[in-house]
Order: sequence, then structure tokens, then C-alpha cells
Amino acid sequence: MENSLGLEIIEVVEQAAIASARLMGKGDKNEADRVAVEAMRERMNKIYMRGRIVIGEGERDDAPMLYIGEEVGICSQPNAAELCSIDELLEIDIAVDPCEGTNLCAYGQPGSMAVLAISEKGGLFAAPDFYMKKLAAPPAAKGKVDINKSATENLKILSQCLDRSIEELVVVVMKRERHNELIAEIRAAGARVALISDGDVGAAINCGFAGTGIHALMGIGAAPEGVISAAALRCMDAHFQGQLIYDPAIVKTGLIGESKEANIARLLEMGITDPDKVYTAEELACGENVLFAGTGITSGNIMDGVRFFKGGARTHTLVISSQSKTARFVDTIHMNGKGGTIALK
Repeated sequence: MENSLGLEIIEVVEQAAIASARLMGKGDKNEADRVAVEAMRERMNKIYMRGRIVIGEGERDDAPMLYIGEEVGICSQPNAAELCSIDELLEIDIAVDPCEGTNLCAYGQPGSMAVLAISEKGGLFAAPDFYMKKLAAPPAAKGKVDINKSATENLKILSQCLDRSIEELVVVVMKRERHNELIAEIRAAGARVALISDGDVGAAINCGFAGTGIHALMGIGAAPEGVISAAALRCMDAHFQGQLIYDPAIVKTGLIGESKEANIARLLEMGITDPDKVYTAEELACGENVLFAGTGITSGNIMDGVRFFKGGARTHTLVISSQSKTARFVDTIHMNGKGGTIALK
């Protein structure tokens, strides 16, 4: 899968990032997301595959592009029988967030990315558009920290695993009212808190690399982004756990579904019989082969954002593969064919 789709998947996130970056700082998050969605969909439909969106821009009626259940790729087109050999057909599940951190892009803040994860059919958890309690940590803490433990307990474990004091640890938490008690507990335990407004996929990935200055992600964020984070961290053999949150009273912001009971019923319809189950990265991204790709829209901790120059644009992409056990940084110059200077710096 990596050999046959790797480069094309990179181009998918690159094109989405370039499209969205043209609207960076213009204050229109919806338009930044829309153009990224369109660019991502257009490029995916040029790939020799039959892809199914398992995590996308919402339900079909709410999102005309890349909706959950949509089929993409050359082999999903009406005349697929004429274009594709059944014996060679690649059927894959795809989780996408064409503009992760739309507010970050709209207001020119760090950390916005175009991201996706792919696996063979059935290899990615089809997360509902709910919320998810998340815990991400470095490889050294995998299987030792636990989402069911308190933040204080996990910080002690993390301190031991990383051989550093709790005071040296940095935990990323989204700045939301629901996290006030969590933030207070982390600070009381002695660790430092890095608050973010959006974009917890990037924060989770930072936990997988040493030297980023981020040692854990805690708190509640969107469930679809949790699956994408899990795919990346599974490829890195780092720690990720997620637990679906279906009670509006816990989230304290908008949640699909009018009530806790209605949300449980929706989960049952999706085949999720244990709504309180804690999922590992290996369960959320269970495929034999998993590939994550993300291109910076605005610069973050580990990736530069899109840089435009007269002759085109330059992108910085991270590709992580469970198949080859690699994390590659791809620096690409996109030439627009209109002349001008090709900028290397």
C-alpha cells in the first residue's frame, strides 16, 4: 500500500494545504476548509484505488464533499469496470481532516495542517461525529500511563518513564471550560500546561517525537481527529487511548444529538455496543498497514507551513508508515510554470 499510494497520498495533503494556505489570516475559516476539501477530493479522485471515507466532513446531507461513506478514487467511478482491473484493485479506508485547525488557519496562528490516514478496508475505526477523551504520550510510556488513571497518577508514571521530574513535563490541553478541573490538577501536580485553541492532532503527534517539548496530550476533543491521531501514533509505537464522550453535559459545547440517550441509540445503530469502551491506538487503527500524512498549512512545532513565492509554493509534509516503520519529512517545491524565482529559503 505504501509503495503504490505513498507519493500520491502526499500530493493529496499537499494540494489541500496549498489551497487552504491561500486564505491564511483572512478570517474565514469556513472558506479555508471548503477549498481544502475540494482540493483533497479532486486529487484523490485521480488515484487508482477504490477509497471509502470513514471519517470526513460530516454526514452526506451536511457536507457535499468528502462526506462519511463517500467513495473516492478512479475505481469508484461509474465506469470503474473499464478503468480498473479487479485483481489489482486497492480498496482502502480513509480518514481525512482537510484543514485541521480551521481557526488557526483563518487567524494566522501556528499548527494548522491538512491531514489524512489510510488503511486497507476495515482498518480504521468509523468514529461518529462525537467527542473523545484522549490520552497521548511518548513511546517510552506506552501501556504504562492509562486514561482511567488520574492526571496526577499519569504524570508520576510519565516522569518515571522519561526519567525527568514532573516539573519538566509539558501537557497540552485544549482551552475549554470542560477542562478547568483537569488544568488545575495538572498544575497542582507540578507539571506545566500548554493551552491550545484548536488542532489537537498536531499536539498528539508531537508526543511521539522526542525534543518537541511536549510530553502528553490530555482532555476531550473531537472523536474523528482522535482516530487520525491514533493512526499516526500507532505507526510511531507511541501511546494513544480514546474513549467516546456522548453526554452533552460533559462536553459543555455543541454535540451532535439532542440527549445522552439519543446519542447512545446512535452508537448502537453504528454497531458500538459498549459506549464507554476505552480504545487503544491499535484498535482505532487496526489495519495491517496504516499510513498517516500531514502537510503544514501554518508553521508548527515539527512542520513548516506553506510558503508562497513568485514561481510557486513550498510545502513540508510528515509521512508515517506502519509498513516501513518510517517517519519521513518531505520538503516539496511546487512550480507553477509561470517563471519567476524558485526559492529555496
